[in-house]
Amino acid sequence: MNKNTFTAVKLPKGEMNVYDFGGIKLHAYKTNDFIDDEVFVVEKDGKAVIIESPCFFDNNKELEDYLKNVDVAGMLIAYHGAGGSFMPDVPKYAAENAVEYSENGGGKALINNFTAAFGDAFDKSVHKITNVIGEGEVVIGGIKFIIHQTADAFDIEIPEINAVYTHMLGHDCHSIVAGAGHADAIIAQLKGYIDRDFGLILTSHYTPEDLKDAQTKIDYLEELKYIAAKCRNSADFKAEINRLYPEYSGGNYLDMTAGFFFA
Repeated sequence: MNKNTFTAVKLPKGEMNVYDFGGIKLHAYKTNDFIDDEVFVVEKDGKAVIIESPCFFDNNKELEDYLKNVDVAGMLIAYHGAGGSFMPDVPKYAAENAVEYSENGGGKALINNFTAAFGDAFDKSVHKITNVIGEGEVVIGGIKFIIHQTADAFDIEIPEINAVYTHMLGHDCHSIVAGAGHADAIIAQLKGYIDRDFGLILTSHYTPEDLKDAQTKIDYLEELKYIAAKCRNSADFKAEINRLYPEYSGGNYLDMTAGFFFA
């Protein structure tokens, strides 16, 4: 599936890009919220499974309206635990470490930060997980998913559409990279996607991407490590990265990366 082969549905705030695979569809919801969230809906035979949740109240309502004629069989809540008022009666699936991440760990810290930044527009309530899942296959609403646990939560393969979901990629934006070791781990993950020839890579903060985008990110991460090894401090590091990638968004993520490399 070409990442640009979709039907766009304009919504009052966001946009839905619908990829039709024949017997199954992928609805990629571009929320247009303050943190560029992306939510995915996999639909088959009148049933749907949602991957991640919107976390602003207006997006909650918008997505509920969009799905009003679809039987939502479940939600997979990995890295984005906020938005608990969204479809509260739908079964929620998560790995145990993802529950901890959202309720007490790094995810909870992010929820607190977003609450302070965005106030009442942000749905700070955390989804209540009804079904704890582990590594391997899970079938929800007749759709097979393969769960791969990560340090914070879990990634998801969707074999029927040859796609994989992970938290972040973004081929033309900065990412949070917690040092050279973390960069190497991301590179290994992306090389694995290329070796397995996935058609689409889905992430929480970007429209669907492809394997060319994965290679672009690998090249960026290799350059990031090289520049970090040459620089004496975070200011020099950020200046050189910005010189090399002047069009990249996510400057706040670059600040965080510099903090990790030059702690």
